[in-house]
Amino acid sequence: MNLAGLSFRDLEYLVAVGDHLHFGKAAAACSVSQPTLSAQIRKLEDYLGVQVFERASRSVMVTDTGTGVLAQARAILTEGRRLLDMVQSGGEPLGGPFRLGVISTLGSYLAPVIFAPLRERFPRLRLMLTEGTTAGLVRGLESGELDAIVAASPIRDIELSELPLFHESFVLAVPRDHRLAVAERVRLEDIAADELILLNEGHCLRDQVLRLVPGSHQAAQSGAALQAASVETLRQMVSAGMGLALLPQLAVQVGTLLDDMVAYRLIRSATPGRDVALFYRPSFGRIRDVRLLRDALRDALVTLGTVAVHGRPETRSLTDPSRGEAPAGAAGALV
Repeated sequence: MNLAGLSFRDLEYLVAVGDHLHFGKAAAACSVSQPTLSAQIRKLEDYLGVQVFERASRSVMVTDTGTGVLAQARAILTEGRRLLDMVQSGGEPLGGPFRLGVISTLGSYLAPVIFAPLRERFPRLRLMLTEGTTAGLVRGLESGELDAIVAASPIRDIELSELPLFHESFVLAVPRDHRLAVAERVRLEDIAADELILLNEGHCLRDQVLRLVPGSHQAAQSGAALQAASVETLRQMVSAGMGLALLPQLAVQVGTLLDDMVAYRLIRSATPGRDVALFYRPSFGRIRDVRLLRDALRDALVTLGTVAVHGRPETRSLTDPSRGEAPAGAAGALV
């Protein structure tokens, strides 16, 4: 046996099946037909002399030996990507490709804020943005498909390094004719659980809302709560008078406001929200680039003036806890 019998493409097929535990989904992720992928996996298993996957009529499982093979395949692919990145960047800070994952409840609102400043500061950077749920992005980060991810902190039971970015408040979105639309501020206790619209399972924002709003767990478990696939769908459902939703601050500030149909209300007292951080593998060879990216993201976010950027004490959140009121210029979005 020699290395000539192995290819990076075959290892990518192997890891894709390990990630999806489904040959059809793995083939789609690799942009090949299922028969092609299945044949290459069989060929690789025969070459290695081990069975990596146990195939049943409706399921795919990783064998005990396959677990070690997949771990090594991921490590090889990670090092291969690192070699390509090193060559393409030419040693320039944040030059060449950088694969950044962002949770889907943040990506659409963060991108307009950061793209232009990053292009100006790092003209040779090729930022490749991927959106998804936290769990999916963590899998991509651990497998080496992503270089870093932006997600809500903390991410528990995962061995990742974390660089804090900012804190954003949650804002209540209500239909214009709702009883809470005329309140200057609302309490979490004022939100009727059976009126609350939740994101689908898998979104960390859904879990955060369920922890905050009294009675929302029961409503979700009973099936009474309406659900949406994205923040923008949440907003559209609120505008149609279907219920209420807690939205992240950037989604209110940067997204489509639908001012004629949706009112945005601050939460009284300790404003609920989420901390957002940049996560990366401790073994990642471009830690300098991750820190440069962190600094650039924080500098871009400072220009908004309404998110509390960690490490930037001159900024403050939408509600200043010391004064209990919104900063000048922010209240216009919350009417």
